[in-house]
Amino acid sequence: MLSAALPSNETQRQQALERQELVDTPADPYLDTLTRITRDLFDVKIVLISLIDKDRQWFKSRQGLAVAETPRSLSFCAHAIAQDDLLVVEDNLEDPRFCDNPLVLEPPHVRFYAGVPLHDAAGMALGTLCLIDTVPRRLDAQQLARLRDMAYLIEGYLKLLDSSKQTQQLRDALSQEQRKGMLDALTQLWNRTGLRHFLPLEQAAAERNGLHLGLIYCDLDHFKQVNDKYGHAGGDHVLWESARRMSTAVRPQDVVTRTGGEEFVILAQVHDEQELLQIAERIRLAIASQPMQLEQAEVQQTVSLGCTLLTSGENAMDALKRADQALYRAKHSGRNRSELAPGAH
Repeated sequence: MLSAALPSNETQRQQALERQELVDTPADPYLDTLTRITRDLFDVKIVLISLIDKDRQWFKSRQGLAVAETPRSLSFCAHAIAQDDLLVVEDNLEDPRFCDNPLVLEPPHVRFYAGVPLHDAAGMALGTLCLIDTVPRRLDAQQLARLRDMAYLIEGYLKLLDSSKQTQQLRDALSQEQRKGMLDALTQLWNRTGLRHFLPLEQAAAERNGLHLGLIYCDLDHFKQVNDKYGHAGGDHVLWESARRMSTAVRPQDVVTRTGGEEFVILAQVHDEQELLQIAERIRLAIASQPMQLEQAEVQQTVSLGCTLLTSGENAMDALKRADQALYRAKHSGRNRSELAPGAH
């Protein structure tokens, strides 16, 4: 196996990646939409937005792959960022650079690879948009043009994201190491530690904005049956897909977290209880509206939700308990529904 040589501008490239503050951040619904469209467009098993860090490649968006990162030494994308144009390997078993790569010989059995470098505004290669399949493939001229077009859309969005207020606030608040400890590797949402970090910040922001902080406690219905019937790989995919749908259903400023197992908590600054319930219903419908596709089956998943408003000066943990009690009522009232717990008085 031939590991990729470091680019001649590696120091500057790594600094550019670190300035972007993209690595170890939550999944982005817009990027997930683009990678999902790309997978459908090219009919491949896996599509990734891969960012090449010091010793790993980390996936900002992924379709068809469960892991969040792999070693840089095994990375196809580490080869691709050294090129001016895309890298296409029609059959990795016939390429001396990759024929004995563990990612080729073992799961996910990468036989075909095509990657387009993604650059920042200064032209530094941060990573790639890549297509992966388990059988040899060949792209014609039209397909190559479409792949470049999709990379152009993603690259443009990353540049906009770099200049956004939300990204600047994240840079000011958390280091990469702190973010890494707050991110759930499976769903790419903030974890329980992240929830504890953002709760007081969102509570203070809501008060500054003259709003209320709403808490939505979500629990996937009958999730144990999914694991029992389809195994943990199937269950993991349902959790991942549920996280994607929740993130798409809420607003960009809302904070979506996975607190453990099949439980999620969303923080949303709202005007009143009715607005909070509307967000909860969008989440519920996003989960239940269409089946989730597994390798060999479809899963019709639903979710139960408990909502409440955090009152001024209230301990956030007390409000979370109240939302959990509302969730309990939703479960016992038939599931696949949202229940509201009135705020503390």
